[in-house]
Amino acid sequence: MNGTERPLVERVEMHQLPCWRVRTAGAELLVAQQGAQILSYQRHGERPLIWLSEQAEFKHGQSVRGGVPLCWPWFGDLRRNPQAVQALYQGGHLAPAHGLVRGLDWQLLGIDSQDDGVNLEFVFNSLEQPLPTWPHAAELRLGIRLDERLHLSLSNHNLGDTPLTISQALHSYFAVGDIRQAEVEGLHGCRYVETLEDWQPCQQSGALGFAGETDRIYLDTPAQLSIRDPAWQRRIQLHSSGSGSAVLWTPWIDKARRLSQFADEAWPGMLCVEHGNLLNDMLVLAPSTQHRLNLSLWAEPLPD
Repeated sequence: MNGTERPLVERVEMHQLPCWRVRTAGAELLVAQQGAQILSYQRHGERPLIWLSEQAEFKHGQSVRGGVPLCWPWFGDLRRNPQAVQALYQGGHLAPAHGLVRGLDWQLLGIDSQDDGVNLEFVFNSLEQPLPTWPHAAELRLGIRLDERLHLSLSNHNLGDTPLTISQALHSYFAVGDIRQAEVEGLHGCRYVETLEDWQPCQQSGALGFAGETDRIYLDTPAQLSIRDPAWQRRIQLHSSGSGSAVLWTPWIDKARRLSQFADEAWPGMLCVEHGNLLNDMLVLAPSTQHRLNLSLWAEPLPD
């Protein structure tokens, strides 16, 4: 495809999952209708930006390992969420990790293809698709724009007449050349919760490097973060708004062996930087109000 051609959008089947493949003059994007989950993203002639497991399974009702799963109306273990988030769930003690919408089909509202990019919009409405264990009225929309960069916009709208309290995250898996060389820049001075050490409060000093399993919730995060990826001579830039917290996660060797849809030796090639609204950054939506979480990402070469 040359620069004068319009983007190509086609519906494809990935085993059990209907998906949409978008090709522009500069990039290719794959999105599953289930969970409105971005599966992969790569600029032509470059390394992938979004990581997808080689052992990913494309099955109904099961989140795919990799891409950008959407975690909502809570993130992680419900019991580790604020009490106000827990209180809205009415399904007993077996709450699934990362919420309720990753394994459900969303409605594709439309695809707008233009010379300079493509827009896709997905919606999940809990009035039209009731969640029996979370009986509340809300609409969740994900807008995706692919141009020279990839832009995500996750919108929450409280359709009910009582406040809604939720946590959420864009559980983004980024591809890196070697996690042992990678660093995340922009977190200096941020408070974080060290979940692997009994959820102890800590403070970041300098850039974040990796020498073992990492699972941290950073608080009061800035709008601009970046992943320095020297193995592939690039810096992945991440610009967000509507998010004051982020999870940094990599499984390392032992945890990788216990994960589903994950090859034992795949851990050096991925890093999760998950922008969201977590812990005290949770959303409290008054009736009829909305909140929007935005993320734009792109790669730049490292200077010589």
